[in-house]
Amino acid sequence: MEQISLTYVKQLRIVKISLIVSVLLSLPKTLFIYNMIEKGEMNFSEVSVFVFIVQFIFYFIFSWLVLQLCANWSYQLIKSPPSRIIGTILAGTAILIGILYLMDLVYPFFTGETISKREMGFLFFNYFIVFTVLFFVARILRLEVIRKENLVENEHLKQQSLQNELTALKNQIDPHFLFNSLNSLNSLIRDNKEATTFVTKLSFMYRYILQSGDQNKATIKEELKFLESYVHLIKTRYRNRFSLEISIDEAYLDKEIPPLALQTLVENAIKHNEISETNPLTVRIYSKDETICIENPIRPRTNLAEGTGSGLSNLEKRYFLLGKQKIAIFTENNIFCVQLPILKTV
Repeated sequence: MEQISLTYVKQLRIVKISLIVSVLLSLPKTLFIYNMIEKGEMNFSEVSVFVFIVQFIFYFIFSWLVLQLCANWSYQLIKSPPSRIIGTILAGTAILIGILYLMDLVYPFFTGETISKREMGFLFFNYFIVFTVLFFVARILRLEVIRKENLVENEHLKQQSLQNELTALKNQIDPHFLFNSLNSLNSLIRDNKEATTFVTKLSFMYRYILQSGDQNKATIKEELKFLESYVHLIKTRYRNRFSLEISIDEAYLDKEIPPLALQTLVENAIKHNEISETNPLTVRIYSKDETICIENPIRPRTNLAEGTGSGLSNLEKRYFLLGKQKIAIFTENNIFCVQLPILKTV
């Protein structure tokens, strides 16, 4: 899929290129006038300075309009590449015809003569060649804008990655200390089956989170096993007020997604929606068209604490970094749904 940049190509660059094109196209007449001045033969019967100026202005206006159209306007107004190319050609043709029609009106005002059909044909051919060249020049300008934006975005992502590593180091807990503590707690509550199960699940979750920190991908089977432990902890609090329905085709189990992706979205649903006896929450996870869908009914909490919004944002950035893929987020019939694409295999 083509990347589209909404940043305009700078006007100064477009003006400079338009001026250069106008000068080059007017160069033969410029040299002719210079030759006459140098020789002292100031005979303007064969060439009119006014005609020269008019043609220069028209070349500049035409070049500016075509560059604006091909480098800026078409990208702002049309998102589909095939439609953009067709629209650009049609609009460019309209500009070309409009410029020639306007020149046909203006030319007699300065020269007292009309443009012959032969001259008009030559001008049409000339402007058509200019349009073709400027079309590709505009594409180069657009690609340059995209490249610069990618460099800025990559630098931003690097800085964010370094910041995340720093934060992780600041918040790091000695894993051995935590596991030893959980084992000690387990020995104290061994007669309480529910409590020991809770601690075991919590220990498994923490171990999985530590391991996933060194991995960029995890199989859906591994993610579901981790999610099972997480849901056990959630049900310890909410009991039958929370339920999880999973319907994933076996063909997807060995495919990969970012680690903790499913847990992040289930946690997001729990955080933002009411869970009560009258309004229990059910989260559905299912496979569909090379994606894993996570959906839940929308029942906003009345006492929702303001969050950072980093969960979905983090997922979007990880998908972009891992495979230039995008997650889909939409709401339909009061159902909030997130579609996670299967990660591409390299």
